[in-house]
Amino acid sequence: MALTELKVKQARGREESYKLTDGRGLYLLVRPNGGKWWRFDYRYGGKRKTLSMGVYPDVSLKKARNRLDEARLQLADGIDPGALRRAEKGAGKDTFEAVAREWLQNMRADWVDSYYTKVVRRLETDIFPWIGFRPAGDITAPELLACLRRIESRGAVETAHRVKTTAGQIFRYAIATGRAERDISADLRGALKSRKKGHHASITDPVEIGALLRAIEDYQGDHVTRCALKLAPLTFVRPGELRYAEWPEIDQEAAEWRIPAHKMKMNAPHIVPLSRQALAVLDDLRPLTGRGRYLFPGARSAERPMSENTVNAALRRLGYTKEQMTGHGFRSMASTRLNESQRWHTDAIERQLAHGERNNVRAAYNYAEHLAERRRMMQWWVDYLDGLREGER
Repeated sequence: MALTELKVKQARGREESYKLTDGRGLYLLVRPNGGKWWRFDYRYGGKRKTLSMGVYPDVSLKKARNRLDEARLQLADGIDPGALRRAEKGAGKDTFEAVAREWLQNMRADWVDSYYTKVVRRLETDIFPWIGFRPAGDITAPELLACLRRIESRGAVETAHRVKTTAGQIFRYAIATGRAERDISADLRGALKSRKKGHHASITDPVEIGALLRAIEDYQGDHVTRCALKLAPLTFVRPGELRYAEWPEIDQEAAEWRIPAHKMKMNAPHIVPLSRQALAVLDDLRPLTGRGRYLFPGARSAERPMSENTVNAALRRLGYTKEQMTGHGFRSMASTRLNESQRWHTDAIERQLAHGERNNVRAAYNYAEHLAERRRMMQWWVDYLDGLREGER
């Protein structure tokens, strides 16, 4: 029995895919998720073939029948309708890269240039070289996973998750435009390494980072605490290193903060290159505490540093819970975003974070390792934060 528009509209997904036949080789394939695809089964050159007729409701029953009539006329003329369609589309128009660039063009008006460039760069670096030339509808979940595993292998777990999300959006666009049947990225749930969830809560999403920086800028509490809040993301040192910072450790001319070994977790000296913005914060702070020992003295005694709870309490005052952000979280924020930028050598990032050196003797000599790159990186990082604070992504 031929289909009716009402029957097509009322068709619902079941546990397994099923067909609703209209006749003459035309049928509606209904997926478990409720997706409805028009298909035409035919034989050409002694082989059984299937031609996609579009997706319902974009392609109505009437339009599908019109397309069927056209395909059957081509068969009557000795033409394979599937081969003709591929020839008309031209080579490459159904490839993942072609679909992705079409999707990107549609999204560009909604994105700032920096974010658009970042998404394009990720795709061009991590996806297109391996599966970009493949028809979007033919790509399998294991093929996509192999691309994501390459990203994971360089330690960029967060980037792998973001690329997977982007790929899913592209596959869904391919479905909507009739060039794929399903979003294979959904099959990879749980296949990637989990995002790092340390003991210290942190904000790593660019939009949320911008909101946090604006909140810090508007902080209405003690000015010394406000300066500590502002300096924390610019230097991403450990909270204890920030609290115990002393004015003699600051070299204004060299634009460096040299932290002695006994203050460091790994008992090795550490250099923090100071950006222009970090120096400006220190200039703002100096008239208040510059005559004393500590940059951030305690409220009760200038001979002691500020309380270990001061920065966290200020974050709570700004409305951030301990599950959202901590003073230590500025380190995770920097680590995540710097690694995902793919601009800096991993060793330079790790050295600036002052992560553990197994050989203590070597650590004592390597505190200045990658320093030239670290100087450039720290200025780029703070400029990047300024952009986020101003609303960029």
